[in-house]
Amino acid sequence: MNAAGKLRAKLNGSAMIVAPFVYDALQAKIAERVGFDTVYMTGFGTAAARGYPDLGLLTMTEMVENVRVIARSTNLPLICDADTGYGNPINVRRTVRDYEAAGAAGLHIEDQVWPKRCGFLAGKQVIPIDEMVPKVRAACDGRSDQNTVIIARTDALAVNGWDDVVRRAHAYRAAGADLIFVDGIRTIDDLQDYATKLGDLPLLYNGQLLSIAELAQRGFKLTIHPGPFLSYYQSMRGVLAELKQTGSVRMRDQNNAFRELIDLLGVEEMDALGKKYAE
Repeated sequence: MNAAGKLRAKLNGSAMIVAPFVYDALQAKIAERVGFDTVYMTGFGTAAARGYPDLGLLTMTEMVENVRVIARSTNLPLICDADTGYGNPINVRRTVRDYEAAGAAGLHIEDQVWPKRCGFLAGKQVIPIDEMVPKVRAACDGRSDQNTVIIARTDALAVNGWDDVVRRAHAYRAAGADLIFVDGIRTIDDLQDYATKLGDLPLLYNGQLLSIAELAQRGFKLTIHPGPFLSYYQSMRGVLAELKQTGSVRMRDQNNAFRELIDLLGVEEMDALGKKYAE
């Protein structure tokens, strides 16, 4: 079974899927090693890793290349941020095909005006429902593999409120979206409204307002979790500051960390291949 088929099977199961944010191959390999069964390519992180804010500055080509890099590094299903689909419904069809070819098992497109903004930033704008619905239909029709999961994201909560979100969510689901993703959930009350107002739909949640167990109790099918990404930033900033200020970095077991890393990256397997072809 390919990655899209694995993801589809997981969604058809009863357990909530937890996909941690990753933006590069090393993070994806670590997620797989510690036991996650799905990962999520964050658009915010993909932009940040290239030194840009998440303001629609990356092109589809740059995003697809990152899909390819991450997908080839892991056997896990990869869910990806595809921004607004990079154009009209015809562009969205191409986006889906290119993401699939790069290895995406699922992807989400959003109803923001381009250039988009991170879902938790102020100043977002959304396109009309009757412009987004054809894009969702095009995304679903554009799949070369019907197992590829199409997720419709709406950013209308901060812009227009819950009534519009509910209208959009049901319209996007009727257009064929496998999951609905309301972004910009900032409070526990927002989260509770999300779970109750749209409880009849398969839902994706982005955040960490509650524990995984508590989120699962609210019926979400998929949670993409930013915690590892944000913690990575904090840790790296702290370590670099420590090195700058003290001239050294304290580590519990540097040698063991290095051994784990070279094992994770498959050094022994590559050496064995080298010996095989040298015979």
